[in-house]
Amino acid sequence: MHNDSDHTAPETVNGIQVRAVAVDEVEEWNRALNFGFLRPHAGVAPELRRRQWQPGRMVAGFDGDRQIATFRSFDVDLTVPGGAVVRADAITNVTVSATHRRRGLLSAMMRRDLAAAAGRGCAVAVLMAAEYNIYGRFGFGPATRGSGWDIDLGRTRGLREGLPGVPGGRTDFVTLAEQAELGAELYDRWRLTQPGAIARDEIWWERHTNRIQVPGDTFKEPFTAVHWDADGTVTGMVVYRIENKWDGAHPDATLTVEDFIALDLPTAVALWRLVLSVDWVRKVVVAGLAPDDPLPLLLQDPRAAVPRKDNADAMWLRLLDVEAAFGARAYGAPGRVVLEVEDELGYASGRFAIEVAEDGTGRCVRTTDEADLALGASELGSLQLGAETAPRLAAAGLVTELRPGAAAAADLLLRTPLRAWTPTDF
Repeated sequence: MHNDSDHTAPETVNGIQVRAVAVDEVEEWNRALNFGFLRPHAGVAPELRRRQWQPGRMVAGFDGDRQIATFRSFDVDLTVPGGAVVRADAITNVTVSATHRRRGLLSAMMRRDLAAAAGRGCAVAVLMAAEYNIYGRFGFGPATRGSGWDIDLGRTRGLREGLPGVPGGRTDFVTLAEQAELGAELYDRWRLTQPGAIARDEIWWERHTNRIQVPGDTFKEPFTAVHWDADGTVTGMVVYRIENKWDGAHPDATLTVEDFIALDLPTAVALWRLVLSVDWVRKVVVAGLAPDDPLPLLLQDPRAAVPRKDNADAMWLRLLDVEAAFGARAYGAPGRVVLEVEDELGYASGRFAIEVAEDGTGRCVRTTDEADLALGASELGSLQLGAETAPRLAAAGLVTELRPGAAAAADLLLRTPLRAWTPTDF
């Protein structure tokens, strides 16, 4: 169970001190991070890490003076179904040296961070799970999925005829500086339309436009195209790179889309027409796209788009304030469902009623009424953004129906028009 003790004080775990690092310890923290991620020869970027440093948010495990575990978090806005945002504790840079595993270090760093996040009023915590079986025991559940496509241009022959365009619109290539300026403003508008999207800070844009250079990284300037409507408003952007190969006298280039943002279908059509018509390109790789994006249906031959092998769970979520998180989102149908939640850490424990009005707005309150469904905190995290359905979790034995038909009824309430997705790693 969580408590109200000091979440920033150092603690000793099996002889290892766990505490926040000072600014002058950031460079060594970065070395420990690289070592934990199996890249001991990676360069150190002290300027970047010092800018990321916040009091109490960059943590390490110390064996004597040596850092052997790392952990960092920062607060970020997360879009929930309906377009509202909740404050999320974003966890990243989690490593434990192979020489110090199974000593409770990850558990200690996670417990102190979640307690501090709850104390700050964060409704949820989120992370990108490198391995599937680590974070469920801390109450995290898969909350978004990645989606991408490999497109054979020889087979598809471009987009369908008759798709909507933008009268008076235009698409132009822009510089890296323009990408950062125009892209940041566009993304902040777009992310409010996509459940699961998180905000991108200034550092994110600086890293992706080479204003911050990390030793060891090989930056190759991408092609960035921006779309404007007839009024001069930016409505979309695509960022891609090209591997320019030739098969003898025949071009065999691959174009990889790294970022794609469109506020509407006509803008998306204009940008995809550009991507699919680049000279010498025979294959287009779309590295990341919303799981329900209609791109394959825009092609003359949708079978030319093959799902990528790396499509899998992406961002994981755990509830810290169930009432705030479920009260912020919109719902698919009116009704009421009562959830009995088990949470070893205590944040989501209890019985909650989700009550949805005719207009799709809802509220979540604690109740003593009989429960309809029983589930754990991890499964609740998978339901919050609509990444999973209650019937599917029930079919897998991860949700228990306490009232016949409750899973299907809950599915109607929790259904979302768009599947959750985040294009932003952290």
